[in-house]
Amino acid sequence: MPVSDPQMTPETPAPVDTPLQDLPAALEAVLMVVDEPVTPQELAEGLGAPVDAVESCLANLSATYTAQGRGFDLRSVAGAWRMYSRPEHADAVERFLIGGRQARLTQAALETLAVIAYRQPISRGRVAAVRGVNVDGVVRTLTARGLIAEVGSEPSGAVLYGTTHQFLERMGLDDLSGLPDLAPFLPDAGDLEEIASGIGLKQQPPAPDDTTQQTQESEQA
Repeated sequence: MPVSDPQMTPETPAPVDTPLQDLPAALEAVLMVVDEPVTPQELAEGLGAPVDAVESCLANLSATYTAQGRGFDLRSVAGAWRMYSRPEHADAVERFLIGGRQARLTQAALETLAVIAYRQPISRGRVAAVRGVNVDGVVRTLTARGLIAEVGSEPSGAVLYGTTHQFLERMGLDDLSGLPDLAPFLPDAGDLEEIASGIGLKQQPPAPDDTTQQTQESEQA
């Protein structure tokens, strides 16, 4: 019985290259089933095609859909490509989506998301210092929606949060530099530290005991 060489491993089948004439259709098929935007490099690797050919084909497909007035668009957001419905048909899409019953972010969630977007990485305590309310529940909601994620921690152990690729996609941004310049209107890091410390030290004054109360009543008498 032959003994196999332990250093030998089964060969991984080489990916089948997609003929260039079939590349547009292959890209359309893949882009119709992806759950999130994909980069030209990922598409090229999966389809066995040159990256420059994939990039050129994506741009041509996008231009073709626009020229034909299709209800969908192929766009690049943050360096990755995906199919989107066109903004001019947003009303039709909204009417179709369960009569507008699709869950939307509350005002509290939008405010919290804005603070995180402009001051990331930031802890929940510092977000609460800016908003003046507890944000634990809102942070859990934003995390569950995939709009923010844990990106690190402070020396104290507090978890730091930042926005995700999905946030950029929803906002139609390539990167965070595309955000409107609102940061100057938010407290800086030093102010947040001071506010957060003040909140942590603030305590209700202890109720006076019987002796103290009797003394005060005697003085008033």
